[in-house]
Amino acid sequence: MSAGRREWLGLAVLALPTVLLSLDMSVLHLAVPHLAADLRPSSTQLLWIIDIYGFMIAGFLVTMGTLGDRIGRRKLLLIGGGAFGLASVAAAFSTSPEMLIAARAVLGIAGATLMPSTLALISNMFPNPQQRGTAIAVWMSCFMGGMVAGPVAGGFLLEHFRWGSVFLMGVPVMVLLLATAPKLLPEYRDASAGRLDLASVALSLAAILPVIYALKEIAKNGLSLTEIGVLAAGLAVGAVFVRRQQRLEHPLLDLQLFRVRAFSAAVAIMLVGAVTMGGVFMLVSQYLQMVAGLSTVDAGLLLVPQALAVVAGSTIAPRLARRFRPEFVLGFGMLVAAGGILLFTLASGSGGVAFVVLGMSIASFGMGPQGVLCTEMVVGSVPPQRAGAASAMSETSAEFGIAMGIAVFGSVATAVYRDQIALPSAVPAAAAAQATDSMAGAMEASATLPGATGEQLLATARDAFSSGLHTVAGIGAAIVVVFAVVGMVALRRSPAAAKTEEPVPVAS
Repeated sequence: MSAGRREWLGLAVLALPTVLLSLDMSVLHLAVPHLAADLRPSSTQLLWIIDIYGFMIAGFLVTMGTLGDRIGRRKLLLIGGGAFGLASVAAAFSTSPEMLIAARAVLGIAGATLMPSTLALISNMFPNPQQRGTAIAVWMSCFMGGMVAGPVAGGFLLEHFRWGSVFLMGVPVMVLLLATAPKLLPEYRDASAGRLDLASVALSLAAILPVIYALKEIAKNGLSLTEIGVLAAGLAVGAVFVRRQQRLEHPLLDLQLFRVRAFSAAVAIMLVGAVTMGGVFMLVSQYLQMVAGLSTVDAGLLLVPQALAVVAGSTIAPRLARRFRPEFVLGFGMLVAAGGILLFTLASGSGGVAFVVLGMSIASFGMGPQGVLCTEMVVGSVPPQRAGAASAMSETSAEFGIAMGIAVFGSVATAVYRDQIALPSAVPAAAAAQATDSMAGAMEASATLPGATGEQLLATARDAFSSGLHTVAGIGAAIVVVFAVVGMVALRRSPAAAKTEEPVPVAS
């Protein structure tokens, strides 16, 4: 069955929260100096202002995806959209760090309702695989479009208005969503899903949040007994969660989904793509600011081409998949991405911004098909009534992948940096220890030293950081090549799950 005019108009409505989420992610770092000067948070509070949003999204994705299957995907989208709008107002007018942290936490929980709800509705509204692929490409392009517009719009607002204005961008978007969604979006839910198991919700949060927290802390501070203990505790609770899901008649997370080869292979490839691009993107952002010496806004503008490249790769992927087998389009795109990542090895401490921007653009273009086609495989390989849970799994794998990539690749780059930095003999012990710890520390230490000594320290730190980037690029490219081949083999003639049951449409 082909989608009609109402479904394509509905897709435009679903694009609204998608654009909003990416806007909210991309503008916060621009606003941090302004809100820090106004609210004067402690260093710990500032970290929570930045991180709590991602923690809540990662922690609640599985719950919200399954909840949408039970109460209705449109209903959950509207509830989440309203909560997101109200929390945006609260964040914009926060008068204390604690109030802003609480508002950001609610934004994260509300945000966790939006992505799986929109993707699940797309899978229901576009049962035709070709149209569904195009719709997912539009959905993903809108997300990247928000990433492009974020730094530009945020920079303009911060120049002319208070820092809270960046949060208010979401309010008119959500008002438009609430006004149009009831008329243009159908309602779907799984009538046989059963009640939500609250114990499973608690276990999922107790498993996901510690793991994400530990990965972020390892990325910032390196391995320690505390982080290892938190990670182990999260994994232990995760094992309890899995055992409970296997016993329940109506589990929060249906582990039977992983028996579908297309589903499990696509989730694994998305995880690897997020690990690689998450870790590499973090190092590229640091390179542009700390090695090339660019401001946050200028660095953000130089990353606009890579966002446009993702949009281009995502847009052409469904068309190519209609002419060639999807797994070959996916695999070839990943090989192109590996070539782009290898261009980072040509950047040095004294120059190479062009190689970094070009490499990131090529890598993003190559990963575009992977994002679209794997997402389509995830939602297309399960029965329609499980679309919410499947969508949540794809989003959760991306969240975990990004956190894992930042932690693992960040640790590798730090180890190489510390091994390669050659300190001038004139550097005092305290400054040497600070410079050896990180590139940021070297920048601070160099500012306290006499001209020539400070410049020498900064030069060797930039070279050492570039060596770390080269190592990570080589490892990342190798991983992408391996999984490009694995994907082409694992997904070859992979049958979709039988769709003998239809989703239950609910009267609008």
